[in-house]
Amino acid sequence: MSSDETWRIIGKRQQGASHVFLGMPNQDDIRWDKGDDPFPWAVIAVSDGHGSPKCFRSERGASIAVEVAVNVGREFLMSQISRSNLPLVKVWAEEKLHQHILDRWLEEVKEDCVRKPFSAEEPSGLDDRDRPATRRAIDERPEIAYGATLVTCLITTGFVIYLQIGDGDILSVSSEGEVSRPLPADPRLFANETTSLSSKDALLDFRFGFQVISGRPPALTLLSTDGYSNAFRDDCGFLKVGSDLLDIIRTDGPGQVEQYLPTWLKEATETGSGDDVTLGLVIWEEVVARLPRGTAEGGVDRAHHE
Repeated sequence: MSSDETWRIIGKRQQGASHVFLGMPNQDDIRWDKGDDPFPWAVIAVSDGHGSPKCFRSERGASIAVEVAVNVGREFLMSQISRSNLPLVKVWAEEKLHQHILDRWLEEVKEDCVRKPFSAEEPSGLDDRDRPATRRAIDERPEIAYGATLVTCLITTGFVIYLQIGDGDILSVSSEGEVSRPLPADPRLFANETTSLSSKDALLDFRFGFQVISGRPPALTLLSTDGYSNAFRDDCGFLKVGSDLLDIIRTDGPGQVEQYLPTWLKEATETGSGDDVTLGLVIWEEVVARLPRGTAEGGVDRAHHE
C-alpha cells in the first residue's frame, strides 16, 4: 500500500486578526511530506514565530523550522530499512532526532544571516534603553531574532514519533473517536511564556513521544499552533475538535474539512485570541474508504469551534 493510499494530509495557516489590524505578517508556518521508501510514511510540522521585538525575524525562523523538521524526518524514516527492531528505532529517535533538527535549524539561521545581515534598524519596536543590550545579545546569538516553536510528527503504520518544543498542540484520535494528547504537558508554558528553538537550553526542552502501532494507526492526528487551542473556552472544548473532525470526515468526507478549514480558522482567530492560527491534519485513508457509498466531498457547513 502506497502513502497516497495510507494517509491524506490537509493543512492551513491563517493570519491572526490582531496581526491584520497591526499590519504584522503571519508568523506561523506548516509543511508536510509523505513517501513509500522503505515503507509508507508521513511527516508534518507546524511552527509559531514568537513575534516579539527581539524576535524580529521569527517569521523566517518558523519557515526554516518546518522545512528542517520535514527534511530531517524524511531522512530518518527513509534510513529505517526495517521496522522490526522498534526499540532501536525509538532509542535512535529519542537520542538523535531533536539534535539533528536543532543543529540544522541553527545552521540554516546562520546562513540566512549571512545572506541578509542585520540592519542598523533591527531590532525595531524596542525601548531605547533596551536596544543596546538586546542588540549585543543578538550579535552573540543571532538565533534569538529567529525564535520559534516546533511541533512535528513522523507517522508510519508501525510507529508514530511525536516531537515538540514550545507551545502548540498535538491530538491523536483513534478509530473509536477517543482523543488523547500523546505528549505530557510542559508546566513551564503559561501565559505568553514558551520554550524555543532559540533558547540556550533548547536541546533539553524538547518533548518526545514514541507510539508503537500494534493494530490500527491513529485515524486522525492533529497538529496546531497555540492560536487555535486558545480560541476555545476550555481544554475540553478543544479536545472535542478531534472527535468532531473525525465525525465530519466519516460523514461528509475530507473534502468537507478542506473546503471549510479557511473559514473555521478565520473564525477562530477573530473570536479567539487574535493570534495567527495553523492547523494540520493527517487522516488515515481507511477512515475515508469506509465512507458510505455516494458520500459527497462537500456537505453541510459545520462549525467545530466555540
